[in-house]
Amino acid sequence: MRLSERLFVCYFAYVAILSGFFHDRPYLHAQPIFYLVGATAFFLLLSKLQRGPLENVIVGVRDWLPIGFLIIAFREMELFVPAKYDLSYESSWIKLDQLVLHVWSWRAAIESLGKTFPVCLELCYLLVYGVAAFSLAWIVARPDPRRVDYFWAVYLSGTLAAYALFPYFPSLPPRYAFPLVEPPAVTWVRELNLAVLHGATIHSGVFPSAHVSSVFSAVWALYFLFPDRPWLVRIMLIYAFSVSLATVYGRYHYVADVLAGFAVSLIALGVAFAMRGYVQKH
Repeated sequence: MRLSERLFVCYFAYVAILSGFFHDRPYLHAQPIFYLVGATAFFLLLSKLQRGPLENVIVGVRDWLPIGFLIIAFREMELFVPAKYDLSYESSWIKLDQLVLHVWSWRAAIESLGKTFPVCLELCYLLVYGVAAFSLAWIVARPDPRRVDYFWAVYLSGTLAAYALFPYFPSLPPRYAFPLVEPPAVTWVRELNLAVLHGATIHSGVFPSAHVSSVFSAVWALYFLFPDRPWLVRIMLIYAFSVSLATVYGRYHYVADVLAGFAVSLIALGVAFAMRGYVQKH
């Protein structure tokens, strides 16, 4: 298996083991075992098929396949939705949000030019779903399977680590728990974001922010993969900070979620640093 596929197997195995400790989650039964068995069998099948006449096709499929499995891994966390939320985490987190958005006037500053900046932030939030595809497109344009494997190892380590923490912190986003606390400006992009979240998000928890951990994980991978293109890394870094701000302003996450998401991405940075010679040595 590729490194990315092994990471998914480890993740699904972790969730299968973890499920035995959360007997209070009403939707959680034996499903994680089927996720683990199914993913393992599928990856082994792809590995076998790649040794046949469809090698080139399978290679391309395996390059992009982690995007699909990320969605599966994310959706699996819906199994950990609690029977009820006591808002204990949220009640402590909202205090920092009020300090940042109200006392420090971040919300007023963002809206000082009308809806221009809010629209930009909401667009940043919306486009985060395409960060992995954008990054991979840059990599496959310069064919080298080691670069693809490296990127996914770094990106997945930061993204799956965030998913893995959701069950421990059952929580509601601030737009649900505290709808009247510093609500953002209503724009057409926000309405689109809310529609996407309504149809695709999970409700097990918002801590840490996987949006933040994943986008910074992509930045760390690109930093080591493209040292000759510092402008690309700078743009992505600015974008990552914009996504972080957007999640708080849009009330999708608490400031605490963002800080934790960034901290989780440091796992990916460590992986990126540890593997920095992978492309050259193999």
